[in-house]
Amino acid sequence: MMSLDERLDKAEEMIQKPSFRENKGLGNEVGYYIFDYPAEKELYIRERIEYIKKKSENSDDDFKVVVFDLYDIMIDIIIKKGYLEKCYQFEKTKGFERVSKSISNMLRITSSDSLIVNHIRDNAPEKAVVFITGIGKCYPILRSHTVLNNLHQVIDNVPVVLFYPGNYDGQELVLFGEIKDDNYYRAFKLVD
Repeated sequence: MMSLDERLDKAEEMIQKPSFRENKGLGNEVGYYIFDYPAEKELYIRERIEYIKKKSENSDDDFKVVVFDLYDIMIDIIIKKGYLEKCYQFEKTKGFERVSKSISNMLRITSSDSLIVNHIRDNAPEKAVVFITGIGKCYPILRSHTVLNNLHQVIDNVPVVLFYPGNYDGQELVLFGEIKDDNYYRAFKLVD
């Protein structure tokens, strides 16, 4: 079994290949991938993703790595809509579960018109590899299978890699190695 560093090296090697970015060999399916890792390695993963992104920005490659942190996007939307203080007050009076549901509804999480998905679609360049991060920070408001299902409907020209703090066996997502998410079959495991 490969170490986390070896898996990250292999992932970086894979995204460099033109065939990866062209989604060749996937039966013409859009390249959606999941890179799972132990949740306790979150800070290390963030550093490595930042390193890969900066390396991409400074290269002469014909593509760029673009990172979308779901938590940052969610908070930015809440702030722009003027709801942040209201969320604090609502949580005090109604509890976290209610504020979580309200935020989910406001962001249209389960809709094909999801504000988060629209943000990613509108800001992903044509020649890119999209990295999605922050799913663990968004739990339980955002669920990975919902984000991926909605993204799959609008982004089909570039590969998407979800960095997942938990386990993915090609079918089942288990957040933090403990919380079973819905099954997801459309993504390939980036590196075993």
